[in-house]
Amino acid sequence: MEDKKTVYSFEDFKHIMARLRAEDGCPWDRVQTHQSLRDGMLEEAYEVVEGIDVYQETGDDSNLCEELGDVLMHIVLHARIAEEEGRFTMDDVIQGISEKMIHRHPHVFGTVKADTPEQVLDNWEAIKQEEKQEETLTQGMRRVAKSLPANIRAAKVQKKAAKVGFDFEDYRQAAGKVTEELREVLEVAEKGQPEDVFEEFGDLMFSVLNLSRFLDVNAENALTNATEKFINRFEYIEGTAEKRGLRLKHMTIDEMDELWNEVKHLKDVDV
Repeated sequence: MEDKKTVYSFEDFKHIMARLRAEDGCPWDRVQTHQSLRDGMLEEAYEVVEGIDVYQETGDDSNLCEELGDVLMHIVLHARIAEEEGRFTMDDVIQGISEKMIHRHPHVFGTVKADTPEQVLDNWEAIKQEEKQEETLTQGMRRVAKSLPANIRAAKVQKKAAKVGFDFEDYRQAAGKVTEELREVLEVAEKGQPEDVFEEFGDLMFSVLNLSRFLDVNAENALTNATEKFINRFEYIEGTAEKRGLRLKHMTIDEMDELWNEVKHLKDVDV
């Protein structure tokens, strides 16, 4: 058995992951592939985001520290798999990202001037377009990862179009488009055409995302907040119903709506 250390370095961690992948290592780690780890990477990234939210709300960063470690584990494991296949190593990953950071920060490591975060982002995007040899805006849109949550990808694509003026003038025009798309959804729904409903509903969602951009609202966070609010309110009506000797499945929708409207006006409940 190897002696346990009290302090571990990044090199130690790379050794640990290599040991787990060895012939006499861990059966689970040995059979992992990039594809098998794909969903886990996504889950860990979301858990980091939750750790950030917890820290923002409570000041406790222990969960954030742990989840960052889990993401790092995935990164090192992916690099280890690639190294075993003779494709690239963890050192290549570090070399690549180091070169990228230097190249994309000419205002720090070069002579370019950028005094505001907005200027930095403009420079970053211009350098990225040059690196990717993008000659059209459409190429930049296609570069936005399809694996992103749909609302985040939509917002990124919309921002790229807005940079060349292909955009509404203000939130009122964007809101008008939402109304138009909703009307079209209802029209095809009345006709009972599932394929058309699917397409028009997508257009509606896209237009709502556009409106959120004009209102400077993070749609992902807003929807998360609305979902939490719904859960809190539902918990209230379910609990209140039980206190009154009622079961939701035996109540009418009007009776449940009455409790719902009741909780909306309570100030001492986080709803």
